[in-house]
Amino acid sequence: MREGWRWFGPNDPVNLDDIRQAGATEIVTSLHHIKPGELWSTEEIQSRKSQIEDTPDGRSDLHWTVVESVHPHDAIKQGLPEREHYTEVWIETMRNLASAGIDTICYNFMPAIYWTRTDLNYLLPSGARSLRYDNATFAAFDIFILERKNARNSYDEPTLQRAENIFENLSEVEREQVATILTAGLPGSPGGSANLELFRKKLAEFNVFDKAAYRENLKWFLERVLPIAEELGVKLGIHPDDPPRPLLGLPRIVSTPEDLDWIFNAVPSPSNGLTLCVGTFGVRADNNLPDMARQFGEKVFFAHLRSTSRDEDDPESFIEAGHIDGDIDMVAVIRALLDAEKDGRNIVFRPDHGHRMLDDLDADVTPGYSAIGRLRGLAEIRGVLKCFDWVSSQAPQ
Repeated sequence: MREGWRWFGPNDPVNLDDIRQAGATEIVTSLHHIKPGELWSTEEIQSRKSQIEDTPDGRSDLHWTVVESVHPHDAIKQGLPEREHYTEVWIETMRNLASAGIDTICYNFMPAIYWTRTDLNYLLPSGARSLRYDNATFAAFDIFILERKNARNSYDEPTLQRAENIFENLSEVEREQVATILTAGLPGSPGGSANLELFRKKLAEFNVFDKAAYRENLKWFLERVLPIAEELGVKLGIHPDDPPRPLLGLPRIVSTPEDLDWIFNAVPSPSNGLTLCVGTFGVRADNNLPDMARQFGEKVFFAHLRSTSRDEDDPESFIEAGHIDGDIDMVAVIRALLDAEKDGRNIVFRPDHGHRMLDDLDADVTPGYSAIGRLRGLAEIRGVLKCFDWVSSQAPQ
């Protein structure tokens, strides 16, 4: 397995020399300044590639290996007539990436919002900070701030009672903070209560679909892009829904092994694969991650190795745990991925959603992407890999 690191470009507080010091060699990045549906030109791609790969004298080499993400335009997800145009643009972007030697693309098909957390700076007993999703806080936002129609039907009675209590005890400033955090996953929105109407509009555009209809929109897209991906030698790894269950009445189609079976069988292709985000899938207690890594190992083109811990009193709430802690048997997952590499592949992985800790507590950091927390996570995963290397070296020849 090859050690990767997500880099958000020249404005990332974690710079390329920081990544070199961490020991990672494979850069996972995107052209974040280009909006979904716009073409990534060869000039823009080459400019970013040169920033990464033109190594200063005396420095270690880095390689732009994985794109995370080239987002399909909403017209594709919604099955609108314009999807033909935006799919052609997406394919042209893929061609341009392939011509630059970048052959792995992580993408998602999440409706309206890309990820959801209720707290970006949750205090842990250690004094470090973590990302957190609290189901009752989310319900308070959904019912009392967003005021989504029939939102109450999405929650059980204990959650509704907790949500009402949480909302009543939030100040106006705190309500604004919750709105800002929970609309941050909406592409193009700065978040906050001032953007709630935009948020409502986007939800309404997707709420016309059930799961079956939304699956068909993904199938339509894959039927058009995968033959070209095969010609180019490009691998597409879909990212799971985050969190992997229905939210806000929206369809979720990448949450379980059954979902993955459907995706791979609906459009069979050697380029149709998975970004195994261990922490995301692990939020569901019914997802057995070692089994999933074994079952879909040949389809794993890229991996996010992190862990999550579900609350004992509310299993729909969770925190981002340490990379080899939490509810997931990370050692077993890594062993399954190493077994999947026996076909000669080297899967790129990256540490993900590290804790904010030590000097990063007072630093400007991207939530979930502090340098020191991810460095700790990478070191822990590297230790697991080294143990497997040692065991392998002791086996009879």
